[in-house]
Order: sequence, then C-alpha cells, then structure tokens
Amino acid sequence: MTRLEAEWPGAPGVHTRSHERHKPGEEAAVSQQPQGSLAVRVRQVEAGLRRVLQPILDEQGLAMDHWRIIAVIGDEPGLTMSEIATAAVVPAASLTRHVDRLVAQGIVVRRIDPDDRRRAVAALSPHGAAYADRLRAAERSVAPGALG
Repeated sequence: MTRLEAEWPGAPGVHTRSHERHKPGEEAAVSQQPQGSLAVRVRQVEAGLRRVLQPILDEQGLAMDHWRIIAVIGDEPGLTMSEIATAAVVPAASLTRHVDRLVAQGIVVRRIDPDDRRRAVAALSPHGAAYADRLRAAERSVAPGALG
C-alpha cells in the first residue's frame, strides 16, 4: 500500500497496485490491460529507448529520427523517400537532409528507382546493416520491461 492509499483509502483516483489486490496465499493476477494513459506509456518507452540507443547513435553523431529511418529502410529496402518519411514518422521536408547524412556516412545507399527513374529508393549498406543490428539488439534489451 502506498502512502497515498493509506492516507486516502477509497479516494477517487487512488488505486491499489495490481500485485496488491490479491488475497493472501493467492497468486496475483497479471493484468492484460495496461493502466494509465497510452500517451504517457509511449513517452516512457521512448525515454527508455533513448537511454539505451543514444550512446550508439552518438558514435555517428545521429539522432532518434535517424534510427527510425535506418530501421524502416532495413525492414523494407527499396522504399521511396516519401514512403520512408511516412513509415519513420519524419517530416518529408527533413527526410532528404537526414538521408543525405546517412549516405555520407556510408550507412544508406540511395539509387534511382529502376521502375520509375523520377524517384529515388534507399537500402542499407553492409556497414549500415551491421550498425542497424547493433541498434536493434540494444532496442530489444529495452522492449520487454518497457512494454510489460
């Protein structure tokens, strides 16, 4: 029981924790529904990811926007720039600058779309794929606790 619960039992908005709701000798039920605001939980997960990923991103002078772009390109090589912007949740106006930086660092390769020469498509270079693997491993170390 928290101090708030002890001082204001039954007050609106004061809830016991799910692991404290069971009767003595019974297993605590694991809630399948997350409690609280989804927006808050998303920001908490993002903060956890940033703590783990930013040191790896700093090695290349990159930001979380770059990681989302790298992840999207790694998952679906050959996407157009507008498709990457949408999937990575990066403003289209910023995407070209971000991709230019990733190309300059040898992480991404950009080519003319063979099916439509007016468009460019992107893929990870071998160096970019190895870098993405490191970031994904770090990302996986956060996900179980952050999403549970």
